[in-house]
Amino acid sequence: MVFSVHCVWPIITLGVAAASVIVYIFFPPVCSIPESQSQHVSIPVTPAPSSTWTPPAAPGSRRPWELDYRLPDNIRPTSYNIMLYPDLTTGQFTGIVTVEITVTSPTEHLLLNLDGPVVVTTSLYTDQGVRIGLKETFKYQPNQFWVMLPEVEVQPGDYRLELRFRGSMRGDIVGLYMSEYTDSSQQSRNIATTKFEPTYARRAFPCFDEPGFKAKFNVSLVRPSSGNYIALSNMDQVSEVANSPGPGLTTVQFARSVPMSTYLVCFIVCDFDHLPPIKSKSGFDVSVYARRDQIRKMEYSQQIAVSSINYYIDYFGVPYSLPKLDLIAIPDFVSGAMENWGLITFRETSILYDPDFSSTSNHLGVTLTTNHELAHMWFGDLVTMKWWDDLWLNEGFATFMAAKASAHNHPDWDMDTVFLIEDLIDALALDSTLSSHPIVKHVSHPDQITEIFDRISYAKGASVIRMLEGFMGEENFREGVKAYLINFQFRNAETNDLWSCLQRYSTVDKNIPHVMDTWTRQMGYPVLTVTQAGDTITLTQQRFTADQNASYDPNESPYKYKWDVPVTHFTSDNKQSTLNWLLTEQPSLSIKIGNAQWYKLNWHFMGYYRVKYPLEHWTTLTNVLNNDIKAMDAADRANLMDDVFNLAESGHLDYSVALSLTTFLHHEDHMVVWTIAANNLLSIDTHLRLTPAYSNYRRYLRKLITPHFNDSLWSFPLDATFLQKSQQVRMIGLGCRVGVPTCLDKAKQLFTDWLQNNGPKPHVEIRNLVYYYGIAESGEDEWDKVWTLYLAESDPQEKVRLRTALCAVKEPWILARLIERAKNEDYVRSQDYFILLSSIANNPVGNGLLWDWVR
Repeated sequence: MVFSVHCVWPIITLGVAAASVIVYIFFPPVCSIPESQSQHVSIPVTPAPSSTWTPPAAPGSRRPWELDYRLPDNIRPTSYNIMLYPDLTTGQFTGIVTVEITVTSPTEHLLLNLDGPVVVTTSLYTDQGVRIGLKETFKYQPNQFWVMLPEVEVQPGDYRLELRFRGSMRGDIVGLYMSEYTDSSQQSRNIATTKFEPTYARRAFPCFDEPGFKAKFNVSLVRPSSGNYIALSNMDQVSEVANSPGPGLTTVQFARSVPMSTYLVCFIVCDFDHLPPIKSKSGFDVSVYARRDQIRKMEYSQQIAVSSINYYIDYFGVPYSLPKLDLIAIPDFVSGAMENWGLITFRETSILYDPDFSSTSNHLGVTLTTNHELAHMWFGDLVTMKWWDDLWLNEGFATFMAAKASAHNHPDWDMDTVFLIEDLIDALALDSTLSSHPIVKHVSHPDQITEIFDRISYAKGASVIRMLEGFMGEENFREGVKAYLINFQFRNAETNDLWSCLQRYSTVDKNIPHVMDTWTRQMGYPVLTVTQAGDTITLTQQRFTADQNASYDPNESPYKYKWDVPVTHFTSDNKQSTLNWLLTEQPSLSIKIGNAQWYKLNWHFMGYYRVKYPLEHWTTLTNVLNNDIKAMDAADRANLMDDVFNLAESGHLDYSVALSLTTFLHHEDHMVVWTIAANNLLSIDTHLRLTPAYSNYRRYLRKLITPHFNDSLWSFPLDATFLQKSQQVRMIGLGCRVGVPTCLDKAKQLFTDWLQNNGPKPHVEIRNLVYYYGIAESGEDEWDKVWTLYLAESDPQEKVRLRTALCAVKEPWILARLIERAKNEDYVRSQDYFILLSSIANNPVGNGLLWDWVR
């Protein structure tokens, strides 16, 4: 799953599922209905004898379902048969689920997860169809359980549970919910869709809603027969029955799935269009779906999906497991995307791409998001973590593999370097705080699961995997991953299972589980302090914190905040990377550098650590880059820039060292280096805004970027590369942000020509900047015009640009009005509400205003 939405820098940065199996297809005759009710049919049900929790029999006593939020493991599902009718008119749904279960030890109670729907009837049968009486059934909400108490003790064997239920699709956009959109004829349309990760399948149907309970699914969905409606699920459609369960309705049945976790199940009923499917190399269809007026914007994602799924099949050496692969853009979606097996759902801005409306930043975002979700078809779907402690096995690997697949799609994008600004530096920043957490984090309650869908699980997870591949070697690493997927396919695994498979293929004389546990089972990372004596440098390690004076207890970590560090370096005499190890039990590491004039540690920024060089060596490195910018590659230059500013901010170095290093930026043209430099320079800018030094600092920044700032930045030749266009946008954004007069004048001119003089829209690459800084230099009349355009805009990415620009106005009363309007979902979808508030907070005028409003 992609859990966050990234907006274009520098305007805003947001800080995103075996025992014996008995097949039981259930199409109950009670689903037939009178013709007069055909448009509002529901599955008739009889009220259950009990539907509320019965308190403990005696004070202080606790019943089994009160003791633990986890389901017991002596009852396991083997298959589900689900018939579901989402009524798009009423917003309600009804359903029947039949669960084949295997009981492995005697039990006096059975538990399922349930949160939301009302269970109306519950029945329990043996595998021979003999009904077992239930003396009581009720919901225990604290642990989100549906509790069933049989009249007799249930013995080991196979059984069948049948439950009928009803619920609402209105409210939150998780579970089974209704999404609304306006079509090209301005008609309001409803669709039903799902988002089940991590624990929301229980909001749609009673189930064993934990990742370790894999089962096969037989799904039937009811859709309207007219209005171009279709039904989609994880598997391919095998049949449909007209006028079922009543006139005007059609029941669609899908093929039986492979074993999978409940959080990966997906149900969709919509009136979307699709492009002709494209066959993968393996022969299965790759299809895309979207609103009819947006479907052509799915062409790029379909092409990327085919390219990447073929790449993953080759890379992993493991086939894709399902007969088809669908990608669909959802108007209301709480995450960036979700890896439902065979039916991947996306927020529209994360998947739609149109060269006329989409910038290079959008291009990158769509590519990475699509590839992230496709990687989940193996990491997460085929092999699933046993419990949410190991979420990073899903998300860290999907993030890492997305960069590799994107490099395959676009070799000219320099994706390994772009990875630094997409993931690595974010992880390092968050992980330097005392509020961070280990990658492998114990989840003691379901309410805590969503907390670990953060940049540690995603970005740090991907970064330490990249470091691991770096010291193992790409081919050895790939073979270990292949063995892991083959060994655990259709099963669940833990972090140590991955380390064991990788150990078998490692040629490094180190214990891979121990090495990687130091990075995954304690939070933080080290800073390596370097001292030099003659031709020898000596390294020691300590935990790096954003404030070097921060107090913490080393004993809270199993490794006392020491790491097994793969130390790479190169020198002026030898540009090839050399690997050494500084282990947890070693007080220091000494490395001979010979007669080299200079050296640099952490080759290609592959390691997840920082380096503190002696002061005189910082000067040497600064001079080296000023004399020959190509003495190091872009990743190494970016590494030095990020390290020096973070060392200065934490108190390890004086800021004069960091600012001296920025002198080489006069010669710099790589957008990754400039992005890291700008992030750090603008952070200082924010801190100095209310100080007397601000004017001098602003002049320094303007002087720094002047050599790169000219009129040619505003035009984008057709043959301009991804990196060139990205660098132009970075420089224009930085120029406007620090108040370069010619930059602001040009942005305002383009804005006025478009808005007031009916001129063409600004170039798509800089449209967001022109809108933003145009509004920032305008008043109420211009704001009102942009607000009207925002409401009428149908393209999701253009709508984001306009919405973000509305937050740039300098009149606080207009921002206050925007905050109030944002509460209305006719203006701002709930999925975008907090993004808008964050955009307002990024405006110096809106920051205090929003804080007052929040309080």
